[in-house]
Amino acid sequence: MMLKPYRLGALLLTVLALPVMPSVPALAATAAVAGKGHTAAQISDFLTGFYGDHGPSAQDRETRVSQILKERQQINEEVDVLLCAHNEPRDISIGPVTVAKGASVGWATVTTHWESGITDTFTAYVRLDSNPIRLDDVICAG
Repeated sequence: MMLKPYRLGALLLTVLALPVMPSVPALAATAAVAGKGHTAAQISDFLTGFYGDHGPSAQDRETRVSQILKERQQINEEVDVLLCAHNEPRDISIGPVTVAKGASVGWATVTTHWESGITDTFTAYVRLDSNPIRLDDVICAG
């Protein structure tokens, strides 16, 4: 059977208009990734260890931070983008962690305490699928 050119074009347009359905293995892989990820407790432990009392170590800054944050630090040399500050705080505390599995991210408010008695806050984000766990982004409050 020979299809006329206009029928072949119509068939092609019909096929292209069909919604693309992922294969069963692709759906299974997505479900497997969605079920995995860091817990709130793991993220809290990571952030507590990462920030410590006065800020991350040089080694943590190199190995436990996303490339985006490393690049942001290179552009903003006058401010420590991981602490949203110009110098080292007296103390750091980590608030409760929120995990949004649908967004594949967890975050916590980090509070820096300064010699003057002033405190400041920012939000630290961790991707749930980072392996090893690392700081993915920081959003300064002010």
